[in-house]
Amino acid sequence: MPHVAVRLTLQDYAKWRPVFDGFAVNRKAGGSKGGTLYRNADNPNEVMAVFEWDDLNNARKFYQSPELREAMQKAGVSGAPDLRFLDDAEKLSA
Repeated sequence: MPHVAVRLTLQDYAKWRPVFDGFAVNRKAGGSKGGTLYRNADNPNEVMAVFEWDDLNNARKFYQSPELREAMQKAGVSGAPDLRFLDDAEKLSA
C-alpha cells in the first residue's frame, strides 16, 4: 500500500488542527486510508503526518488539489508542504 509523508510548518497548531480535522472527509474521499500525526518535540508548530493511500495516483491528485491549498492557507500553514510519496518496503522489528 502506498504512503505519503507530509511535513508542515504551522503558524499556530491550535488554529491549524480544527481545519485539518475538518478536511478528513476530503482525504477519505480522495483515497486516504488513515494515518498517524506526529508533532516535533522541539517545535510544536511543526507536524508530520504519514498517511496510507489506496493508490499513489489518487494521493498525488489529492495533494495537488486547489481545495487542499486553500485549506492549508486558511489553517495557517507556512510555506509549501514537504511531501514524500512512498512505496511499501518492509516491516522492521526494531
